[in-house]
Amino acid sequence: MLVLSQFVLRLSFGLALAMGLTSPRKVTSGFFRNHSYVLLGLNVVATLAALAPSDGRQWLVPLTAAVLSYLAAAAWLYERPAVGRGLLWLVAGVSIAAAWLAQSHTGAVTSVGSHSTIESVPADAESLMPILRAIDPIAGGFMLGTTITAMFLGHWYLNTPTMELAPLRRLLGLMALAITARAVTSGLGLVLQTHIADLSTAQWLMIALRWLAGIIGTGILTWMAWQTLKIPNTQSATGILYVAVITVFIGELTSLLLSGGASFPV
Repeated sequence: MLVLSQFVLRLSFGLALAMGLTSPRKVTSGFFRNHSYVLLGLNVVATLAALAPSDGRQWLVPLTAAVLSYLAAAAWLYERPAVGRGLLWLVAGVSIAAAWLAQSHTGAVTSVGSHSTIESVPADAESLMPILRAIDPIAGGFMLGTTITAMFLGHWYLNTPTMELAPLRRLLGLMALAITARAVTSGLGLVLQTHIADLSTAQWLMIALRWLAGIIGTGILTWMAWQTLKIPNTQSATGILYVAVITVFIGELTSLLLSGGASFPV
C-alpha cells in the first residue's frame, strides 16, 4: 500500500501540474473538466491507501486534494478557466505535500533482492540524501504527469480535431525536460547508492528494467511522437504515447520498489 500511495500521489501531482501548464485558450474546457475527475479518483485512492496504516490524520491531505479536484471539475464545467487553473495548481501543491508526507513511511518497503551490505554513509553523501529524497517525488511526478497528460490530450484531438497542435507539442517538450530531469536525479541516486552498498544481481536487473523502459524507452517514444506530429498524425502520436505511459509506469513503479529499501532514490 505504501508504494501504491506514493505512486498515485506523484501521478496526481504531475497530472495536475501538466494540466495547469496547458493553455485553456487552445484546449477546450471539456478536457480539463473530464481529467479533473481523474484527479478526483486518484486522490480518493490515495486517501483510502492512507487510511490503511492508520497513521493519524495523514489521510486528510489527499482528501483535501480530492475535494479540490472536484471543485476544479465544477469550475471547468461552468467555464471558469482562471478558477479552474488555480484549483489545479492547488491540487498539484497538496498532492506533492501528501507525497512528501507519505515518503517518510516508504522505508518499510523491502526492495527487490535486498541482500546488499549497507555501509555507513559518508558525510558529504549524507547531506545529499534529504535533498534527493525531496526532489525525487517532484521529478517522478513531473515525468508521470506530462506523459499521461500528453496521451490524454492526444486522445482529445479525436473529439475536437480542429484544435491547434501547439499544446500537444508543448507537452512533448515538457516530457523531454521531465525525462532529462529524471535521468539526472535517478542517475545521481544510483551512483551514490552503489558507493555505499553492494547491489545484488536481482537489483541490477531491476535497475536495467527501470532505465531501459522508464527513461531510455520513454525518451525514444517521445521523439517518435514528436516526429509523428510533423506529418501531422495525432492518432498515431497518441498510440505512441499510450506505449510511453506504459513504459513510464513500469519505470516509476520499479524505481519505487528499488528505492524503498535504499538510502538514495534510484
